[in-house]
Amino acid sequence: MPIDALNWQILDSLQKNARQSFAEIGRKVGLTSPAVAERVKKMEDSGIIRGYKAQVSYHKTGHQLKAVITLRAFMGRLKPFLEKVKEFKEVINCYRITGNENIIMEVVLYDQSHLEEFIDKLITYGETKTHIILSNVVEQGPIKRRG
Repeated sequence: MPIDALNWQILDSLQKNARQSFAEIGRKVGLTSPAVAERVKKMEDSGIIRGYKAQVSYHKTGHQLKAVITLRAFMGRLKPFLEKVKEFKEVINCYRITGNENIIMEVVLYDQSHLEEFIDKLITYGETKTHIILSNVVEQGPIKRRG
């Protein structure tokens, strides 16, 4: 499905606030509410729009630390890790990457002792490096039109 200029405007609007009405989006982009709804439905059906979700504050849920942890898996331990990581409640994002490390994870933790316990779980799979996040500079930035 081609993404024309109007679809990019709709995507931009939804990425800023997915709870706004189609009428509100239509006013911004110059379309009727049914026209916006039809375009959104087509983008959902084609997989351009994959879903909608709430952004939750990790601080307000009692998590005091957010960190990025890389893992360089031991020989033969990558595949078992790829299955196990799905069970770790601390992991909010996990990527398999190129380079010296195999995995990069974004995690939320209650405190330093929770971090230590989590690292103890990871070290059976490989060597870790932990980077505690001090602040967000860009958070879930929107996908934008090329050019």
